[in-house]
Amino acid sequence: MTTTVNNQKQVDIGASSDLKLQDIIKSLPKECFEKKPLKAWTGVLMSVLMVGLGYFSLTIAPWYLLPLAWIFTGTALTGFFVIGHDCGHRSFSQKRWVNDLVGHVIFMPLIYPFHSWRIGHNYHHTHTNKLDEDNAWHPIRPEIFESWGTVSQWSFKRFILNRLWWVGSVGHWAVIHFDWRNFRKQDQSDVKFSVAVVVLFAAIATPTLIATTGIWGFIKFWFIPWLVYHFWMSTFTYVHHTAPEIPFVETSKWNQALAQLSGTVHCNYPHWIEILCHDINVHIPHHISTAIPSYNLRMAYSSLQENWADYLYPECQFSWSLMKKLTDKCHLYCTDEGYRSFQEYYSGK
Repeated sequence: MTTTVNNQKQVDIGASSDLKLQDIIKSLPKECFEKKPLKAWTGVLMSVLMVGLGYFSLTIAPWYLLPLAWIFTGTALTGFFVIGHDCGHRSFSQKRWVNDLVGHVIFMPLIYPFHSWRIGHNYHHTHTNKLDEDNAWHPIRPEIFESWGTVSQWSFKRFILNRLWWVGSVGHWAVIHFDWRNFRKQDQSDVKFSVAVVVLFAAIATPTLIATTGIWGFIKFWFIPWLVYHFWMSTFTYVHHTAPEIPFVETSKWNQALAQLSGTVHCNYPHWIEILCHDINVHIPHHISTAIPSYNLRMAYSSLQENWADYLYPECQFSWSLMKKLTDKCHLYCTDEGYRSFQEYYSGK
């Protein structure tokens, strides 16, 4: 069922429907699911070369060109994450041990525990846009917000109103991924292993970098590119599933097929960003099936446009106006009503 809100098409992802996710998957070309080792490893090589180029530019750039070098290097590092993203979904290789090995190695410079992210992220795919269950970038309901203490409420308001979405994934990374108690007992040994891998890497790489380049070298070569990487992590995650017209629904009303097909946003970014980030912005097919490798996402998206266009949220362009729209409106989420800004919610009480 579709409606129109503020000239934007809105699909009710909680609507009663006979549509099944398997119906959509069956409509995709079989080629979308083919794992092609040459393409997969070419992607790895490209990202390694681009990250290397970024670090080389940092060594030779005059101070006034450092911001450009940081942006390029951090964006290239986001390509590392996307390769690990495929590994986490077992779409990089047919062999599980290859996925795990590449995932751990490619996540090490990001200090990201592979299994922690893999397990938590798969939960997001199982509960996409399900109110109080989706663990990616879920909205905050007013009653939850009002149950917080004064400091937490003030911090959340400052985070949203000051447009600090771009540091959101840093907090998620720090709070969730290093504490194995956040995971089921059967997963905790995997999580502990991944945490040990990145802690050991950081324990060796950080002192070495500081000893050879100083504190400024640590900030210049690792910390700022890492923040740029988290800018893209936060931005992709936020934009993929947030819009005033996209609903989050309670479990009893949630429809899996409609949530994955209609609750995910396709956003176009500058072409160089899409290349460095391996088309992670082409995100709707990834929610239809995590088995689709990143290099097949565009093929799958073309099929979805051809066969399921009425269900797709309209494409958007990454811009300051888009981020302003999201951060101005999407503050609190009222069940069965949608997003309200703080001002709208409290003026209506």
